[in-house]
Amino acid sequence: MNFLFRKFLVKKDERALLFRSGDFVRVLHAGEHLLFDPLRRLAVEVFALGKTAFEHRLADYLRHAEPALVEREFHDVQLGATEVGLRYENGVLAEVLAPNTRRLFWRGFVDVRVARVDIGERFALPPSLTLLLATPAARAKVAGAEQVLAVQVPQHHVALLFVDGKAAELLALGLHAFWRFNRDLRAELVDLRIQPLEIAGQEILTRDKVALRINLTAGLRFADALAAFAQQAKPLDFAYRELQFGLRAAVGARTLDELLDDKGAVDRAVAEHVAPCARAAGLELASVGVRDIILPGEMKTILARVVEAERAAQANVIRRREETAATRRLLNTARVMEDSPIALRLKELETLEKVTEKIDKISVFGGLDGVLRDLVKIRV
Repeated sequence: MNFLFRKFLVKKDERALLFRSGDFVRVLHAGEHLLFDPLRRLAVEVFALGKTAFEHRLADYLRHAEPALVEREFHDVQLGATEVGLRYENGVLAEVLAPNTRRLFWRGFVDVRVARVDIGERFALPPSLTLLLATPAARAKVAGAEQVLAVQVPQHHVALLFVDGKAAELLALGLHAFWRFNRDLRAELVDLRIQPLEIAGQEILTRDKVALRINLTAGLRFADALAAFAQQAKPLDFAYRELQFGLRAAVGARTLDELLDDKGAVDRAVAEHVAPCARAAGLELASVGVRDIILPGEMKTILARVVEAERAAQANVIRRREETAATRRLLNTARVMEDSPIALRLKELETLEKVTEKIDKISVFGGLDGVLRDLVKIRV
């Protein structure tokens, strides 16, 4: 008689679905089941209760055709269009369920609980859930956590939150989290410190048609990041263009000599042009200055010649001035000697002293008196 019966074993941590000729019959609990099956039409499908999710083709059928069985054997989860489900197993968050989810979970030794969160109006996660779903360690353990946008804002920064392509909110320092469901979310970090902008190698004509290459350095910071990104997709690119426009206007309105005589004039003109535009765009101009003015090769040669000629002219003026002063001194000396023979004789003695300094050997005849008497005659 044993060939008329079949034995099916279901372990304590299992459940089984019994089928006859492929059609569902009932759920088998833990134990040995001896079933009459002379034609070998019975089959079972075993499920481990440790895997609580019941993902089977019969799920919708059981929900509609066997509601009493579903109530007895499963946790039936049906979420609305604006609801997120947080599935806990034995008190530990295990999964984030998307809106409109329809799932069955086995009842058994794993305690399954689903908390519903309405995301229709507020899509930011509360601090308690932020710590559970936004940190890297937590996200690795919770299924479906990738549907949470986590934003870590470091020091000296803010983050601009975009919702469906529109700048919606500024996020301050700290960790923030938002539900991605039903929305297109992204966040962009904004550095509040001064941002350097380099305008390098700009080829610009001066008013007198001299081609110059100019390097400009500027510093900008975000005064109102939300307003800045509401008006421009890339505010710093906008500021870069305005710096270019201001630099070209400032250089083009001046001659080369004016630029070389007052280099700060370009800085002031660029600042006057850019500062109002930056304020209107949510930015603040902190500093601006011309770093280099590079002349073309032929202009360098011409300027070198001009400088050389100026230096030569200055040296000639100084030399003429000294010659005039020396002549004036000689004239004054001559007038003194003309009026005073003694002064003339003293000058002769001084000259004689200078001459003798250059003579190696002197022969004197008649003694010192003869030298004084014959060479130098002083009349009173």
